[in-house]
Amino acid sequence: MSRFDHIWLNAQLATMDGPASDPLGIVADGAVAVAEGRIAWVGPRAALPASDAPVTDCGGAWILPGLIDCHTHLVFGGDRAAEFEQRLDGATYEQIARAGGGIFSTVRATRAASEEDLFQAARPRLEGLLAEGVTTLEIKSGYGLELESELKMLRVARRLAATHPVAIQTSLLAAHAVPPGFPGGAEAYTDFVVREAVPQAAAAGLADAVDAFCEGIAFSPAQTARVFEAARAHGLPVKLHADQLSDLGGAALAARFSALSADHLEHASAEGLAAMAAAGTVAVLLPGATYFIREARHPDIAAMRAAGLRMALSTDMNPGSSPARSLLLMLNLGCTLFRLTVAEALLGVTRHAAAALGLADRGRLAPGLRADLALYRISRPAELCYWIGANPCIGRVVGGA
Repeated sequence: MSRFDHIWLNAQLATMDGPASDPLGIVADGAVAVAEGRIAWVGPRAALPASDAPVTDCGGAWILPGLIDCHTHLVFGGDRAAEFEQRLDGATYEQIARAGGGIFSTVRATRAASEEDLFQAARPRLEGLLAEGVTTLEIKSGYGLELESELKMLRVARRLAATHPVAIQTSLLAAHAVPPGFPGGAEAYTDFVVREAVPQAAAAGLADAVDAFCEGIAFSPAQTARVFEAARAHGLPVKLHADQLSDLGGAALAARFSALSADHLEHASAEGLAAMAAAGTVAVLLPGATYFIREARHPDIAAMRAAGLRMALSTDMNPGSSPARSLLLMLNLGCTLFRLTVAEALLGVTRHAAAALGLADRGRLAPGLRADLALYRISRPAELCYWIGANPCIGRVVGGA
């Protein structure tokens, strides 16, 4: 008799572990058995080994791997709703920035907030994602732009992971923007990131990766490369906000450093995308930002497909360009705006999102992997992409619990 801790049966499974002909890996009338926090068995219920483990009858619900939101800025102070209103009334981004708005208004609010303030503000954002079936997510810093505030954001992210049933990966995004009036400008601020922010975040165990914003309004490819070299020296993998507003070769730069992911990619060239595919770097698509800022240019999905590039999908939850608090909504936007297939979208919030975080132990329903499951009362997986504003999640299993 097999020794399982728990069994979920009478379920339809989308394992995300199927062949090209069935990328969702569907198993009708299936079962999942868990032991010691890992998936011990998965397959048709008729083939389930005998066991005296406790059983949950899912009543025909669908089980997917727990969803993964692989790009968020979930910890920040304040919001930018007033600026949103001003833009609708005709104010330009330049006018708002001159009045003290834009990213630096969030920086001021984040610097002024205590860790407790940031934690309490972030809790409902996180809990909304968990209610949709998210079991792993990433949280970036990047609204401190000074050492203590950057570390403060990362400490809050670690606290959220300790107080909620979810796995959280952190990314140091000190190279997000150059603080106004910083002595020496972008070069000197890059020095700060390389010599202080990266080493101290690594030494404190607060960062799982290092991210940067490579763009004309932020950091040049050469400055970004310096940040990545520092990350490499401290044993941290890298990610990149790449080619969002222009093609600075960010996709190719990410590939050169074997980045876990390059994100946005609206202006990335076919050559850069092919380099990413060859390097194993995942493309993270962020349709919430495309929608919210009304960006006319979309990522070149055809070139990504032609290159065999893995595509993930995420909320980019942030107060300025993507105040998106629903990963399920991103499934719909990914399909409607970028014309992803249902399989591409669902792989993008499971298997490929796991790869974008360097996590090989989740994102699929397969023996030996972490037992993270999301249960949905739906008739077919396409419903997760089809409905707008619905949440059919009826339960989560996180690490077998």
